Amino acid sequence: MHEKPFVEVVKEQLESETLNLPVFHPIAVKLQGILSGKDFSIDQVVALIIKDQALTSQVLRLANSAFFSGLAKVTTITDAVVRLGTREVASVAMLASQQHSYNSLTHPELKSHAQVLWKHAIGCAIGTRWLCEKNGYRNLAQEGFIAGLLHDIGSLLILKVLEGIALTDGEQRGVSRELTNEIIAAMHTESGYQLMQKWNLPEVYCNIVRDHHKDLEETGNVLLSLVRLVDHACRKLGLGGTPEPNLMLAATSEAQGLGIKEIMLAELEIMIEDAMEMVTSAS
Repeated sequence: MHEKPFVEVVKEQLESETLNLPVFHPIAVKLQGILSGKDFSIDQVVALIIKDQALTSQVLRLANSAFFSGLAKVTTITDAVVRLGTREVASVAMLASQQHSYNSLTHPELKSHAQVLWKHAIGCAIGTRWLCEKNGYRNLAQEGFIAGLLHDIGSLLILKVLEGIALTDGEQRGVSRELTNEIIAAMHTESGYQLMQKWNLPEVYCNIVRDHHKDLEETGNVLLSLVRLVDHACRKLGLGGTPEPNLMLAATSEAQGLGIKEIMLAELEIMIEDAMEMVTSAS
């Protein structure tokens, strides 16, 4: 039997309506929808989260971690919302749901790859929010966190498709890291964009997923530039692969376009490393 090229198989799987890809937690997505409006109540936020016991426990665990709190322990979702604020809790909910998705793979090689991607995603989320708050873009901080978290969602999607292929007929076929990287590099932005569109997520996030690797000198999109800059920082630190210590962040078009100085970028690197230690210890 003539086998189709691997990339064609992946494309077919991505387009399949029957493929079960629990990439986004519906409650976390609904939270983002509620918070995008001006009129919402704490009760609405709490009511959504407590519908899911697993999500409730994850939110409480993360809300009590060193990174998110440092205050007295909170024991209820209402306490978490009051203490941290609705938007912060929504970020935690999205973080918790995404962590579950990255942990859901069972194929050993692909699961290992997913853990590397998870560190990159959380580093970009934390770093983009911090950069927004420190550089006069505080109004973009919430969107920055979500955009950083989701920008490489296409890579996770492809890993899930590859796992389905690798486990065909109950056989755990080997999937080399090199081949996986090649497929992700070629397909993750467009595949991620299609998935975001399918999930009807806001266009601001869809465009960042699609465009974060495009060869653009000037994006005209501040949030995209911030995510791209933090993506560079995470790659420099080795969050997502081999460290690239010679990557000069201040020389990137994003840093220059945003007017972000070298000392701020050095602080960004330190903050990401410190935050990753705290988040990892809370996992």
